[in-house]
Amino acid sequence: MSPKERALAALKRRYHDRPPVISPTSVATTESMDLTGAAFPEAHRDAWKMAALAAAGRDLLGFDNVMPYFSITAEAEALGAKISEGAKDVMPSVIMRPFSEPGEFVMPDDFLERPPVKTILDAIRILKKEFGDGAAVCGKVIGPWTLAYNLYGAENFLADLVEEPEKAKEFLHAFAVIPLTFAAAQFEAGADMLTWADHATGDMVSAAMYGEFLFPAHVECVRRLREKIGGAPVILHTCGKALDRMPLFAKTGFDCFHFDSKNDPSEALAAVGGRVLLAGCVSNNAVLLNGTPDDVKKQTNAIIDAGVQLIAPECAVPCGVKNENLRAISETAAERYNKR
Repeated sequence: MSPKERALAALKRRYHDRPPVISPTSVATTESMDLTGAAFPEAHRDAWKMAALAAAGRDLLGFDNVMPYFSITAEAEALGAKISEGAKDVMPSVIMRPFSEPGEFVMPDDFLERPPVKTILDAIRILKKEFGDGAAVCGKVIGPWTLAYNLYGAENFLADLVEEPEKAKEFLHAFAVIPLTFAAAQFEAGADMLTWADHATGDMVSAAMYGEFLFPAHVECVRRLREKIGGAPVILHTCGKALDRMPLFAKTGFDCFHFDSKNDPSEALAAVGGRVLLAGCVSNNAVLLNGTPDDVKKQTNAIIDAGVQLIAPECAVPCGVKNENLRAISETAAERYNKR
């Protein structure tokens, strides 16, 4: 099968020749930046450089998809947040947030034309033209929970969950239009699949909080998203510990959940009960950054043996990860198939 066929078949629960190796987030490394001539921070702002660096995921690392949205700040910047652009080995971050009340936010008519957003859409178009069936093009949007962190402030929002819960719900409702609009535009630009990144991690909020606040928003967002994109596959991404909320993730309507190595693969599979696919969970720090290709191969085999349907690094990889370690993921999956 072609890489695109393999990835999409797995996400649609159809026959595929082996577990796909994908990156729902970022596999941009400084090594790839040097080899492609496309480096941060310019690769966040120049569509051609963004596409060139994303293409390294297939061309240099052997992954079955390419993913051009490396950070989590594009929507926030387009909506007035002040951004620190980071450096070659540092992702951009939000340093000033524009909203203090839900009613202050109005979705601008020109949102899709604003530079941080348009750059990603243009990069998707470039990648679609370049790869065709050679790799699945993966878009990404930031969900309303993480947007509340970026546009209002994590401490403020988390405090509101307890002190002003209706205000927190109003923020989630107001910000939902952002990923819905951006997601539809990415599929129109040529994306084959999409990551919905929403960081309601167990390290910061309880499963009960997720169930009360974000679960209903996710269900409604998926319903509205399906009206725009039909059956195109969408992957939910949340970092950190999430076993206690995975049964709820499985009821949202997302096709797949991209999970962290803090969650045991077998326990994660039991938690979702086959109601949602899983993608993960090669450890960024313990294995990819500080391990060897043999360490990566061992963990990749363990993840495949556990029954995880799509193999991936657990989150956006540190820029200092060696390409040989990332290649070891795709090489391991391919070797298992070739030995059949």
